[in-house]
This record gives sequence, C-alpha cells and structure tokens, in this order.
Amino acid sequence: MSALTDRLQERIRAEGPITFHEWMKAALYDPDQGYYCRSDRERWGRLGDYRTSPERSVLFAATFARYFAKLYLDLGSPPALTIVEVGAGAGHFAETLLETLQERFPDIFSKTHYYIDEVSPDSRSRAQLRLARFGTRVEFKSLAALNPLDHAIVFSNELLDAFPVHRVIRQGGELRELHVGLSESGSFEWTVGRLSTPRLSEHFGRLGIDLVEGQTADVNLEIETWLELVSAKLRSGYLITVDYGAESSVLYSEDKQEGSLRSFYKHQVADDVLLQPGQQDITSSVDWVIVKMAGARNGLEVVAFKRQDRFLLDAGLLSEMELRVNETPRESERLRVSTSAREMILPGSMAESFQVMVQQKI
Repeated sequence: MSALTDRLQERIRAEGPITFHEWMKAALYDPDQGYYCRSDRERWGRLGDYRTSPERSVLFAATFARYFAKLYLDLGSPPALTIVEVGAGAGHFAETLLETLQERFPDIFSKTHYYIDEVSPDSRSRAQLRLARFGTRVEFKSLAALNPLDHAIVFSNELLDAFPVHRVIRQGGELRELHVGLSESGSFEWTVGRLSTPRLSEHFGRLGIDLVEGQTADVNLEIETWLELVSAKLRSGYLITVDYGAESSVLYSEDKQEGSLRSFYKHQVADDVLLQPGQQDITSSVDWVIVKMAGARNGLEVVAFKRQDRFLLDAGLLSEMELRVNETPRESERLRVSTSAREMILPGSMAESFQVMVQQKI
C-alpha cells in the first residue's frame, strides 16, 4: 500500500467516513502522493494512462494559435497580449502554440506574455525545461496571484473534468451524499451520509432536476468557484475551455444511474475508482449548463460553443495541416501530420467527445 493510502485510512479511522470530494482531492492532488503531483508516475503517452489532444498532434495547439491571433485582432490589436494557461501539464500545448505564433504571426508573438498555472510540481518542472528557450516570455505563476488582466486569453484543456466532485444519491426520497469509509478488511468502501453542504441540493434546484430513486450523480461545485476567480482576474478578454461533457439534462437523465465518474489506468477504464489512490486518473464529465450559468453570473458571455472537431475545422486546421505538410521535407513526417489531422476530425475520433466553449468578458 502507498503512503497516501495509509494516511487516508488513518484519517477515516480517526474522523469517520469522509466525503468523496475530500477523498478525490487527496487522490489527485496530495502534494507528495497525489496522481497529478507524483514525479515517479508516467501519466502521459503510450506508457501512461491517457493522451490529451496537444500530445496527439501539433495541429491542435497550432490551430488554436491561429484562433488566438484572430482574438487578438478582435481585441483591437492591443500593445500587449497576455495568455494564461491553467492546468498546462508538461507544456506541450504552450510549446506548439508559441512556436506557431513565432512562425506565422511574429508581430503578435513579440507582444505576447505567457503565464502557466500548474499545480503539479512534477509537471511544472517538465514544462520549465520544455519552454526554457522562450526565456522571460513564459512565466510560471498561478492565476490567483496575477493582477487583473486586460486584453487577455485564459485557456484550459481537460482541467474542469479533473476538479474533485461530490457524489450524491437519491435514497428514500431524499438527496444523500456518498462518503468513503473502510470495510472490515480496511479497504475503501462507499457509505451514505448527510449532505456536506446545502449547495448540493441548491445545485439541482437551480437546474430544475430531480434524480430518480437510487440514482447516483456527480456534482462539480468547484467549476463555479473557478469561474468566479477567472472573472475577478479577467477585466477584458476571453476564456476558452476545452473539455468533455454534456448538458445537465443528459448528465442527470434517468439512464445515467451511476453518474459520469470514472478512472483510467494504462488507457483502460479501471474497475474500481476507490482502488489505489494516487495510482490512477479520476475524472467526471463537465456540465456545460453550469459553465454557462456561472459564467453569465460573473460577466462571461458565451460567444462560441462547438464540438471540438467542428471548432478546429472552422479555426483553420486543414489550412495549418497543408502548410505543415508543404514545409516538411521528410515523407514520414508529412504522413504523421496528415494522419493526426484525420484523427482530429474523422467520425468516431476523440474530438467528437470534446467540446470547446469560448466566453468573453467585456
């Protein structure tokens, strides 16, 4: 057993069952043993547990560079452009985006300052090495620590789905919360208790949704807190969120009896979310209705909301692919670029499961 498992077990023995929100927060973000913070755990690529779009193809970030250039013009071509990437991982997106701006839009690149907000010390150190050649143009600083921003773009890819969630269940006609306790053998097990916060019942009341008896659902309250922070820091500009999710009516429909919570290990869905905290990725689908509603309350207006493949096509993915193919002398590299483009837009591709929301603060 890991040190994190030991600590969680000791906490539960001392305090009693804890909310799944607290358990998931520790499993993912414990400073020493949390899944995203460990330096001894390969998370990305073939040897890891998942691959995000920036790692699958340079075309993802390169196409967003084109879109960022358009937003820069929409902002009135200001003397400086600030980009803040939250949850940047090892810096794959930032690297390709800055390279593309430097190559295709040198004037915008010269005015760009790039902040990276990454909570994982391991990922942050990898990103620092990857982006070292950009010098002082790239700075590592949390969004919360920044001064209010004008003419800025805040970007995240697969961030919201990794926020710790509360799990609730309709039981005996009441809304109850799922906690994590210990079995007689000492393994983690689900228990049912009272709601830890009235915000959970308010969440469903605001949406006008009633769960059916026995239905389990996942509630991401941290999305609203995150949007409040973005709005407080973004005086003018755009928030771009890339993630996978659905409308509330879909996420909480009667056929979603077990919610959307899932864990991944070695690119496979793991059988037990509570098994081996810190060893596997844990995610839940984003409720886009909440993102819209919370954004609107904080002055963020939706200006675009599309499936990722459609967004990339509209933003110029095919044009970027053609340029890169023509610029690449080696046939194997040209084939790699064109193949990755097809993976981004063909029916059944990963991009079909993701959405892109653009919100503007004026």
